[in-house]
Amino acid sequence: MSPAPARLAWLDALRGPAALAVTMHHAGWTFIPAVWAEVDRRIDLGTWGVFVFFLVSGYIIPASLERRGDLRAFWTGRAFRLLPLLLAACGLALVLALAGVFPLEPTLGERPLPVVALGNVTMLQELVNLPAVVNVTWTLSYEMAFYLMSVALFATRQAHRSAGIAIALALPAVPLGLLMPGATIGGRADLAAVLFCLAVVAAIAVTVLGHGRTRTIAATAGGLLGLALVVLGSRAGTWQGVIILATMFAGTAVYRAEQGTISWRTAAVAVAVVLGCGIPAKDDPAWATAIVLAYGAFALAFALRRRAFPGWLTRLGVISFSLYLLHPILLHVIPHLALYFLALIPLSLLTYHLIEAPAQRLGKRLILRATERR
Repeated sequence: MSPAPARLAWLDALRGPAALAVTMHHAGWTFIPAVWAEVDRRIDLGTWGVFVFFLVSGYIIPASLERRGDLRAFWTGRAFRLLPLLLAACGLALVLALAGVFPLEPTLGERPLPVVALGNVTMLQELVNLPAVVNVTWTLSYEMAFYLMSVALFATRQAHRSAGIAIALALPAVPLGLLMPGATIGGRADLAAVLFCLAVVAAIAVTVLGHGRTRTIAATAGGLLGLALVVLGSRAGTWQGVIILATMFAGTAVYRAEQGTISWRTAAVAVAVVLGCGIPAKDDPAWATAIVLAYGAFALAFALRRRAFPGWLTRLGVISFSLYLLHPILLHVIPHLALYFLALIPLSLLTYHLIEAPAQRLGKRLILRATERR
């Protein structure tokens, strides 16, 4: 495994504002709904933030995969990056719900607890129609689908085709969205939800533990499952769900062009097609403005990537996952806009240093040990 490169400051400079945009979106509707309605009528800041995150993931995940060159190391790194804080946030939400402070999604009590837990721990709940313990984790379901597809492409040596895949996803998204406006995996399909989640877990496990052809078959099966879940299970509708996936591959196309694997013209065409197909995916001018500005922010930060960014901005990006996961909980604990933001950043710093950073260090040690034993 090659040594990790210096942290990409421009990506952190994007993550921080993206996380704050999502927190402001939810805080605005909670504390100043009349004012925020006027803002939201013009631009959906929450959508802007999550699309910036999707573009960033599209750029960095393949880079992480190829830097490690090891599927076991990739999945280990992802697990120790995401699961510790996710479990802590879900646990805190449940404790506060029992105390009557935090309102859980009403449908959560209508589904079997083990099924809900499985969906949330595998981060697939959004795509198998299960309620989330923390509502913002819906984006992690699309991230998981992207990981599965990226691993499949890496295992089959097709990772260089990201621009074509972005276009191949975006163009059918329009007719698919018109034909399938809602999720096919709907209702209370507990058995289907469990089977899909377990199938994904099995595909990852065999990818991590298997070798040769067995590993390739498992990785490919995982990628196909990820794609199928987005097409069949996107609760916002197939059009939006597939555009989210295509957006991540558009981010990958930019990475490929930077690395010289594809031409800048090819990457630009892929980005333009995804954006063109994505703008009408929701009948809301605020959606269109948000995704256009998200792509614009990503392009601007990429253009400035060799310049120095303020330290406070990159540090904000480092704690962006904590900001993102904890803010919906804090909204109900501190019912005051100014105090909410005063508490959110220190709390996120604390959880980053107590949970995220130690877990990531542990994951890196385990990866290193596994590499040395080979």
